[in-house]
Amino acid sequence: MQNIRLENVQINKYHWLLFSICFLGTLFAGITSTLMSVYMPAAIKDLVGVSDEMEVNKISAFINSIFILGGSLGGITCGYISDQFGRKKGLILSIACYGLFTLLTAFMPSWFGVVICRFLSGFGLGGVLVSSTTIMMEEWPSKSRASYMGYLSISIPIGIFSAGLIDYFITSWRIAFFIGIFPILLAIIAFWILKESDKWLTNKSEANQKNHTEDFIFSRKYRNNLVAGTIIFGSMLIGLWAVFLWLPTWIQSFFTLRDAAKERGISMMVLGCGGLIGGVFSGSLINWIGAKRSILISFFICSFISILLFKTNASFSYVIYFEIAIISLFFGASQGVLSVYIPELFPVKIRATATGFCFNAGRVFTAIAVLFVGVLVTELGGYSNSLFAFSLIFLIGLVCTFFAPEIASDKIQIDEN
Repeated sequence: MQNIRLENVQINKYHWLLFSICFLGTLFAGITSTLMSVYMPAAIKDLVGVSDEMEVNKISAFINSIFILGGSLGGITCGYISDQFGRKKGLILSIACYGLFTLLTAFMPSWFGVVICRFLSGFGLGGVLVSSTTIMMEEWPSKSRASYMGYLSISIPIGIFSAGLIDYFITSWRIAFFIGIFPILLAIIAFWILKESDKWLTNKSEANQKNHTEDFIFSRKYRNNLVAGTIIFGSMLIGLWAVFLWLPTWIQSFFTLRDAAKERGISMMVLGCGGLIGGVFSGSLINWIGAKRSILISFFICSFISILLFKTNASFSYVIYFEIAIISLFFGASQGVLSVYIPELFPVKIRATATGFCFNAGRVFTAIAVLFVGVLVTELGGYSNSLFAFSLIFLIGLVCTFFAPEIASDKIQIDEN
């Protein structure tokens, strides 16, 4: 009866506070994820003292890969913490973690120190993506849940846009990383404001009275959904990270005689704006055609636009901004849809752990893939060919989604329509 009551509640003041904390927590995470990419050439020159393109590519790839590996470990770990000790603790821990180590990055005297800070910043980022999604899925009223999960997903592209904006106006990469102060303050506020998920408390109470033999994400009961969720989310993740981590460097490759700081900044802002719009409408897309069909459309469009973006542009033109806007539109839509689809594949008792695994297992492969983007630039004859090769991962996601199950709310929404 308590679960039914929770599903039928109206949006109240606490819901808005919860949404605000989750939104800001993932927004600052979006800034953290992109900030090093836009400042990478300047930061490496300052820390290592080299400007050779090949050497910069190697160091950049290593730092980006370490960051993604940290995100993978953080997402799975914080998912487990959220299932065992509470959604609130998982969310606060993850926000505080990436905020602290983003701030400490500004004070690092060597690139090795930056690598450590980026790993731990990634740890917190991976955690906040899982913990914020899980607590919102369980605490937000079901009637408007799809829409507000979509609104939550736009915080990441707003963060990406903000990183481009910071790069546009602030030249010093060290000053830019002082942004870490704000998520630290947010974590402190969240400690006093947030309450624990009612669904988690109810499930924890019931679990203490029963012996659940199948409360394990790798058990036969949940294995197929776990594999499907991991491949689907991982495919979009690899394509997304390869594009937006290396997009500034790809833009710069068109300019040999000058620094293309403005073009890089604008491209990241366009990427963020497109993702923002896609996230806003992702809830409506789910309500219209269902989550599974929305994911299929997102993979198809991302595959098609990748061909145009990386195979038809021999020189820089404003058409590139338009193509970036389209692909980011469906990046954003996919993130909103996946934040609804993946958690609903699993019951409350393992939801955060399983979601964390699906969200982050692919990050291990992403880290390895991003590491080799710089290497493949030489082997494949440029950034365009290298990034296009990695964007082919969208086709894998498309095929896997076709055979994946529909979630319960999908069937209800389609019947109602």
